[in-house]
Order: sequence, then structure tokens, then C-alpha cells
Amino acid sequence: MRTSEIHRRWLDFFAKKQHEVVPSASLVSNDPSILFTIAGMVPFIPYIVGTEKAPHARAVSVQKCIRTNDIENVGRTTRHGTFFQMAGNFSFGDYFKRGAIDFSWELLTTSQDEGGFGFDPEALWFTLWEQDEESYQHVTEVIGLDPSRVVRLPWEESCWDTGQPGPAGSTGEWHVDRGPEYGPDAPSGRVPEWPGTPDAEDRYIEIWNLVFDQFLRGEGKGKDYPLLGELDQKSIDTGLGVERVAYLLQGKANMYEIDQVFPVIEKAQELSGRVYGADAEDDVRLRIVGDHVRSALMLVSDGVRPGNEGRGYVLRRLIRRAVRSMRLLGHTDPAMPALLPVSKAAMVESYPELEADFPRISDIVTSEEEAFRRTLESGTAIFDQLVGDVRAGGGRSLPGDDAFRLHDTYGFPIDLTVEMAAEAGLAVDEDAFRSAMSEQRERARADAAAKKTGHTDTAIYNRLLSRRGEDVPFLGYTESSVATTVESVLVGGALVNSADAPADVELVLAATPFYAEAGGQLADQGRVAVAGGGIVEIDDVQKPVRGLIVHRGRLVEGSVAQGTEAVATIDQDRRGAIARAHTATHMVHQSLREELGEGATQAGSENSPGRMRFDFRYGQGVPRSALEQIEGRVNTLLQDELAVTDQQMPIDEARALGAQALFGEKYGDIVRVVSIGGDWSRELCGGTHVDSTGAIGSVQLMGESSIGSGVRRVDALVGLSAYRFQAKEHALVSQLSEMLKVGASEDLPERVASMTQRMKDMEKQLAALRGQQLQAEAGKLAEQTVDVSGIRLLAHDAGEGIAAGDLRTLALDLRTRLGEDAPVVLALTGHEDGRAALVVATNAGARDQGLAAGSLLRTGAEAMGGRGGGKPDLAQGGGGEPARIPEALSAVRGALAEAIRA
Repeated sequence: MRTSEIHRRWLDFFAKKQHEVVPSASLVSNDPSILFTIAGMVPFIPYIVGTEKAPHARAVSVQKCIRTNDIENVGRTTRHGTFFQMAGNFSFGDYFKRGAIDFSWELLTTSQDEGGFGFDPEALWFTLWEQDEESYQHVTEVIGLDPSRVVRLPWEESCWDTGQPGPAGSTGEWHVDRGPEYGPDAPSGRVPEWPGTPDAEDRYIEIWNLVFDQFLRGEGKGKDYPLLGELDQKSIDTGLGVERVAYLLQGKANMYEIDQVFPVIEKAQELSGRVYGADAEDDVRLRIVGDHVRSALMLVSDGVRPGNEGRGYVLRRLIRRAVRSMRLLGHTDPAMPALLPVSKAAMVESYPELEADFPRISDIVTSEEEAFRRTLESGTAIFDQLVGDVRAGGGRSLPGDDAFRLHDTYGFPIDLTVEMAAEAGLAVDEDAFRSAMSEQRERARADAAAKKTGHTDTAIYNRLLSRRGEDVPFLGYTESSVATTVESVLVGGALVNSADAPADVELVLAATPFYAEAGGQLADQGRVAVAGGGIVEIDDVQKPVRGLIVHRGRLVEGSVAQGTEAVATIDQDRRGAIARAHTATHMVHQSLREELGEGATQAGSENSPGRMRFDFRYGQGVPRSALEQIEGRVNTLLQDELAVTDQQMPIDEARALGAQALFGEKYGDIVRVVSIGGDWSRELCGGTHVDSTGAIGSVQLMGESSIGSGVRRVDALVGLSAYRFQAKEHALVSQLSEMLKVGASEDLPERVASMTQRMKDMEKQLAALRGQQLQAEAGKLAEQTVDVSGIRLLAHDAGEGIAAGDLRTLALDLRTRLGEDAPVVLALTGHEDGRAALVVATNAGARDQGLAAGSLLRTGAEAMGGRGGGKPDLAQGGGGEPARIPEALSAVRGALAEAIRA
């Protein structure tokens, strides 16, 4: 059975069981605590934990997922893959344990001719929580599964929770016994996967996990926490591994040999000349290629671009591991242009959108491969230098910190470093490398833990929303002041009946004109005047849960109480400035697309009073001429007084009209479409805007820059802020024209260019004079060497105004004067513009005794707070503090003495 057929049968089966078919969410998760969608239930977490009301009682999906926490095991086991598809069926307050078990048994055991998967009932095992009597009785008495194939497990081995106080539940898991040829029989009452042995794990394959969200868990660490009681609304979420089912039904040994992965392995065989199944290490590399090429294809399809952080770094690592594996297989030419189309052909039946998007995907992935090939070239040069240092020092092993620097700074994979070191007759201190990697991971984990903000406790806000029974009406599109009622008052996150000034409070109003921060638009500010004299200055407005608007501010006078009448009034000047910026953002977006092409799509924005920031996907810098065209286009349209309108419509209708949506944003079935000039610009947007473009006044683009791989940022001033900037620029130009005695401002560039050229000519003259001065001093310096255990050392600080280039020239001159026979080491320092420089040189006599300039320099550079490197005969560093130059020279002397003793 083809993988795409498993996909189709899953959706068809549950659709017939009254489940709403939900399309796969993006691999880019909306959850801030995780980079990617890592499980089928991730898009449904708000419904499970109760932050949002589920739109359907039953749902089914086949979710695209990415996990890279076990990336080192990819290719080495039957179970580890980075991209995979998780089929899931979900119930929110509808059926529970018995229904979930019945559905799973029916689909697994129904014959393929009748639309099921056709597994042999005698090959199925079920694991469950040892205290879950309801599931045990249903599986054994109603389903009729032999009790010997039902395994009871302790809570810590059979539970699910969010990692924080909230919903939790036990699980029931279906396993398939592949037979004795894959491992030993299970001991009585226990599948060998717990605690687990490699051979047994290949025999008993978990394919379907049923999670029974039943309890409310309390505080605790790991799986050690109390169960506080049962949830009011119990839920079911399940996950079936599509790839695992595929290799079982296709009679394959592992997931890499299924129809959606193996074609890439076949192409890799063709390119490399290696044969799958002939060599264990080659097989691992071929599986890595098959897995990672598919993952890269799907990640780029969902908008991820290679980068140095977060999702981009994960994608970059996957592409580089695939390219690296092809290199280790003997294929050194570009591989992605041949492999990627094969993966697309294997996946397009399940994901038809890959066909139209493939040119963009291919361009991004092949460009990254080309960049990595250049990285390998530069890394090889650094590697050769490090090998030279080791040999010059008489060593036989590349230090682990050097191997880690190659990996961390230059993207050089450790196994490639090991391979090349072996070719050079050297070992690699892999223990030290792993130690450095471990330290980096610990730092990364600590950083991630500090930044993790997912699944905060929103229970109180959910109760408030549930109590009112509907969303809080937002009237701010047409009203700036609204007579309303204070429905709830919170102080310090706790619900109170009333509060007295001064106090920081949160208010929920019956209706509001205040816009809650969303979609890049900052929140409104203003005040709430409470009957009886209470005044609350509103500083921020948020939606902690969908549908509830919470006003955060300072009670500065009187008191505020639940049920009190009030008048909520926004700061109209601030709202107007933000609205102008927001409409300008839409106009800049459309103008960018007209100038740069349809690929320049929005990646984020911020609309604040008088200023806008727009992030967009584009693979290269935007020329100044293009920015001028965009700015001119926008300002021309401002004068045309284009109407700005909004309309509510079904999302499919909006897309049919060409309305642009922000990638990764979550939209409902009914959306608000903001149009400028009829059909010139259309975007899905919930923000506030001006009525016509003429109200904006002026837009001044301040420039553009890169904020990550493939993502650019444009900053602009809007309205009065733009006018003030232009007036200031005009005054500055007038002042410069007067200072430089230029009659007309258009002559100013020519005058500045002339002055700049004169300064460059003078700097050349000064450099020549410095060189002559240093050369004159070289003769005297050559006589100032000191003897260090038979080595002539000259450690000299040339002082201020001496750059690294001057020091190199001086070092080469002195080395020539001192000759090559008697061992000589030169350490010269200087500083310019607050930056210290250090140059270390050795002659042939010193290098014959194992003294390498690069090793000595690193010690000195670190001592002054800088860094650097070079060859055994000449090395250069800098970036440190001039005040620490004496420490640097002293460190070089110490390193020299230590090297001589060694």
C-alpha cells in the first residue's frame, strides 16, 4: 500500500465517522515554545488545554511533523526520521476511551479490500496505564484481545502532559509484532521495548498512540506530580505514524525503504556508485540522504529558509548533513539538483502544492548547497593551517577545541574532520570535541529554558470568557469612545471585586474601542473613566485567550469595581498615527511585490505611532534604486487619495480575490479584507486604517537590511514623523552647503567627493612615512633581541598609530635582517583607533625546533582580549584592548618558554 494511500484511507475512514477533516498545519509552529510542529496534536493544543473553544467536536488530520532531537540516530535505527507524517483523530468532549479504542481496532484490522489497513489481529499488542481498568476491560472483553498481549505500565511510561500544570492523561498504544526473525519473544506481560533492547525494539513496533486527556495535573518535576482531579471536558488525541505503517504494509525493513523515501536513495546510489545493502556505513549515509532531502523539501515548502539560528539553522544542518553524506559516499559534485526533484516526485501525490512551488524550493536548497561547498573550501584551508600547527609542534592529534571551532564557526562536520585528519596521518581528540559540544548544548538548553513561554496559565481568562459566553465586542473600527460596563477586575493576576488607587489593574469591559495588540499593530492607549470618579490610564491591551480583550493599566484616581458603568476612550492621536503607519505598511508591501516580484512576501511587521517596520522574504539586498522606486510609487499613490475599505467574507472567497495573508498566521472561517484603491492592494487584516491614502501625508523609507537568511527588513517614517525627518535633512544639507562654500545643494556631492579623495591621498602619504620610519627603526630593533633558552626573542610594542599591516611589514623586515639559521621569534604589537594588533613571526631555525607562530599568537591575542591565527611562520591577531598589550607580550614570552620546556 502506497504511503499516499495510507494518508487517504485515514482521512476517509474518520470522515465517515463524522470527523471534520482538518488540513495539515504548517511545519512552522505557532507555539512559541517549539520551533516546529512536532506532533499531530500540536495544532489542537489550544482546544485540549482549554485556551480556545474547539470549532468541532470531532476532527481528523494527517499532520506534517519535524523532529531533530535524535538526528544522530537517523539512518541507524528503523524508527528515527526528521520529517514524518502523524495521522490523528481527535475528540473534544465527545467520545472517550472506548470510542477511541473501537475506531483504532476497526481501522487496523479491517481488510484492505474493505478500506482498512488489514493488520493481522493476532499480531497486535496493546499497552496501557496499569490503573486504567476501563481500557483494559474494553480491550480484553469487548475487542477480545488476548490478555497476554495487553501490557500494563506505570504512569511514567504511559502518560502525556504539557510539562506544566494543566491537562494530563494516560495513553493506550498499539504495537505490531513483526515476528521472531526481528527479535526475541516478549516476556510474559511486558514488551521488551520497556526498558528496551535494540533487537526487541525492531520486533515490537509502536504504530498508534491513543492519549486519554482525563486529569488535571499539579506542580511537579518530570513525571512526578499529583493528579488533582478529572477534567470537566475530557479529550482524545491520537497519533499514528504514517511512515511506520507504510514500511510494515509495504514489507520493508525500515522507514527509509518506503516509496516516499527510497527513490532518493536509489538516485544517490546512481550518483555515488555505492550499493545499498553492501556496506553498513554506506547504508547509514544513504539513509541520511533520503531522509534529509525530503525534510529539506518540506521545510522550504512551508517557508523556512536556511540561516544561523532557530528553524533556519535546523534546515541548514539538514542540507549540510545530506551534502556531507554524499561527499563521504564519494560524490563531490553538486547533488541537490539531482536529488531534490526525485523527492518532490515521491511526495507530490500527498502534497500537490509542491509542484507549483518547486522552482522556489529548488533555488533555495541548491543555493544552500553551493554555499556549503564554499564553506568546505574555506574550512579546508583552516583545517590545513591547523594540521600545519600540529605538525610544527610535533603533535599527532588535532585538539578537540580546534575540531569544535571548525564545526561551530565554519560548519565543518566532525566526521569529515576525522576523515581528513586520518588522511593527514593525525588523530582527532574526539573526547574534547564532544565535551565542547556538550557545553554548547547545555548553554543552548539553558537559553531555551529561559526563553520558553508556551502554555502559560490562562485558566482565569478562560473562565472569564466562558462566563460571558461570547467574544468581547471590539467597536474601535468606528468608535473612539464607548459607554460600557466593567465586567471583571484583576489585580496581580487574581480576580477581585474592586480595587482602590493607586493600583495596577486589568479590566475586562462589556465592549471596547481599544485595539488589542495583534498582527504587528501596537495596542491602543487611553483611559477608562469609571462611574464614581475612578480613572484608569490604559497602557496596554492584549488578548490572552482568543475572544477576550484585557485592558492593562494604572488606577490613578478613585476606585473601580465589578459591574460599574464606565466610559472607555482611546488616545485618538496615537490611534491616528498607528493607523497611518499600518496603511503605509500595506502600500509598501504591494509596492515591494510590484518592484521585486511575487516572491517578496511578508514575514512580519510592526506599526507604531509615526513609524513602520516591514519584514519580507527576499534572497538578496534591495538596491537603493529599487527603494527609491518603491518610495516614489507609494508617495505618488498618497496624492491619488485612494480609498481604503474593509469587508468581511469567507476566507476561501478572500483568497480567490487574491488577498494576501501573513504566513503562519491563524485565521478563522470569516476574515476581514482591507483593500486599497479597489483591487490594487488586498490583505487579510484585523487592524485599523485611515479612510484614504491622502491622510497618510508622506512616507520616508529609511533603508533596508538583512535580519536573517532570506529575510530583509524595511524601516520607514510615516506622516508627521516623515515630514520632521525631511525638514531636518533639508536643514542639514543647507548647513553643510554653507560650511563647504557650495552655492547650490546639488553641487554638494561633488565637493564632498573631492575632499574625500584629498583625505585618501593624505592617508597614503602618512602610511608611506610610517613605513619609512619603521624601516629606519628596524636596524636598531634587530639589536634588541633577548635570549630565551637559546631562542632569540624580540618582543616590541611599536605604539600608537601602527596598524596590523605595518607590523607585518616590520616583522618580515626584521626576520630577514636576523637570518634563518639561529632560531628567532618576533612578537610585535601596536594600536590604532583603539584596537590593538599583534603579529608573531618565526624563522626556519625556530620552526625546526617546533615553534609555530600561530600557536604563540593565539596565547598572546587571548591575553589582550582579541583573537587571530595564521601559518607556522607568520600569524596575525587583533581586536583587543591597547591597555592589555603588555599582557599580550608577556603571554607570548610565557608560551615560548613553555614550548621550549615541552
